[in-house]
Amino acid sequence: MSEETAGFEEKPDVPSGDAAEAAESTEDTAAPAGDVTDTALLAQLDQARTALSERTADLQRLQAEYQNYRRRVERDRVTVKEIAVASLLSDLLPVLDDIGRARDHSELVGGFKSVAESLETVVAKMGLQQFGKEGEPFDPTIHEALMHSYAPDVTETTCVAILQPGYRIGERTIRPARVAVAEPQPGAQGKAEESEDSEKDSE
Repeated sequence: MSEETAGFEEKPDVPSGDAAEAAESTEDTAAPAGDVTDTALLAQLDQARTALSERTADLQRLQAEYQNYRRRVERDRVTVKEIAVASLLSDLLPVLDDIGRARDHSELVGGFKSVAESLETVVAKMGLQQFGKEGEPFDPTIHEALMHSYAPDVTETTCVAILQPGYRIGERTIRPARVAVAEPQPGAQGKAEESEDSEKDSE
């Protein structure tokens, strides 16, 4: 027959059983290749994360070292400044002593008085403080006893005269106060206790 039979259509070619199996086997072999690619990408990602964490730790360590360095430099700078100021003021102490003696003898007058007061103002701004007063308890950490005596009117070792004032900067003592000290007379404490006991008995 030369003409196509009405009502029938041509069917597309359907692969035979062998061809279908071959196609499935091709897909099966392609799937593992994708898994290998994903595994490789995950490994690279893990390596990148590890490298990032290492670099971050290095950066943090470097930053901490830099902060410590800055603190050390600042601390050393302050220490060097304090030492330099203390050295300068130590050299000026004899001048301040002369000014004090001139003031005690009423010789601090005229232009010399203005210069002396200006110098005292400057050293005070630099942190220099004078200490040492008559009547205060003797403290060997800030006082240097040059004279010693006994006195009936003291109950403990006391500074009775300031021979040379002491100076400090903050908590650092540049020069101790040189003083004359007096101690209670030996046996005075016992006599005082006896007198108190006798007064109580008489009552």
